[in-house]
Amino acid sequence: MRIKYTNNTNHITVKMLSGGFFVGWQRRVSSVQHLQILEGSYKIWLAVDEDAGLVVGFINAVSDGVLSVYIPLLEVLPDYQGRGIGGELLRLMLDTLEGMYMIDLTCDPDKVTLYEKYGMFTWGVPMMKRNYTQIVDSKF
Repeated sequence: MRIKYTNNTNHITVKMLSGGFFVGWQRRVSSVQHLQILEGSYKIWLAVDEDAGLVVGFINAVSDGVLSVYIPLLEVLPDYQGRGIGGELLRLMLDTLEGMYMIDLTCDPDKVTLYEKYGMFTWGVPMMKRNYTQIVDSKF
């Protein structure tokens, strides 16, 4: 297994995103939507298993480009978890976002210690609204 980290989608295809991301979501995001998310993001980092020709992890950020940035997604395929891929993606993204005033994200409680290792801290109470009808559940 050779993992390559890249910050662009130039050679990424829908097929390369079909490994099974968005596990546990009420409705899963299709591979087509996944590629659109990555292409529409302010910044991204991808972990690609070059031997399998598969994206095995990703992180994205959305931003005003001046003051604030939000990291909505950091995922690693279940078969690739526990190998430091998520931590490396987070490190790369935080390095990329160096100099931004606000770098925010919302995470599950069991992930707090991961983010704390990289200098992040809890603050306030996250608020959110979800419109589950906007995600199309389709075959990958």
